[in-house]
Amino acid sequence: MQFIKTEIEGLVIIEPKVFGDSRGYFFESFNYKRFAENVREIEFVQDNESRSSYGVLRGLHFQKPPFDQAKLVRCIEGKVLDVAVDIRKNSPTFGKHVSVELSDQNKRQFFVPRGFAHGFVVLSKSAIFQYKVDNWYAPEHDAGIAWNDLELGIDWQIPHDSILLSEKDKGLKKLCETEIPF
Repeated sequence: MQFIKTEIEGLVIIEPKVFGDSRGYFFESFNYKRFAENVREIEFVQDNESRSSYGVLRGLHFQKPPFDQAKLVRCIEGKVLDVAVDIRKNSPTFGKHVSVELSDQNKRQFFVPRGFAHGFVVLSKSAIFQYKVDNWYAPEHDAGIAWNDLELGIDWQIPHDSILLSEKDKGLKKLCETEIPF
């Protein structure tokens, strides 16, 4: 397993070592000890999974304290562009983002710590997306930022008229208009 630091402190791309042969493949998707040594100690409390079709964009979401969450995300079928935006007010990279392609082919994972807004868009016909979180989901603490905030400069890699949003995500505001609790 390889742990790749990104240009934003705390965001880490994880590439597993995949063992494959004519029968299929095997890889270790999570190892607490190796994660603690290379990223940080963490206790995940919930696993979530979604299935979405091409163009579905989920995000950019975060939860407000005390229910803020760190996430370890991966795409187990299909391909997505995964994005994390630094929303820590005192961070030198506030408002900056890292995007990474996650797919069933590359088997990469992306660790997104607390203090980041997170989202993804489906680039393949469909995708199954899975993630672990270190805090419980609390709908009353749910918040987000508009996916198309020009100040963020995110290239979602698909035409904007192909993007499909939930009603909740359609109502999200720009970063500069959003109450940021971090």
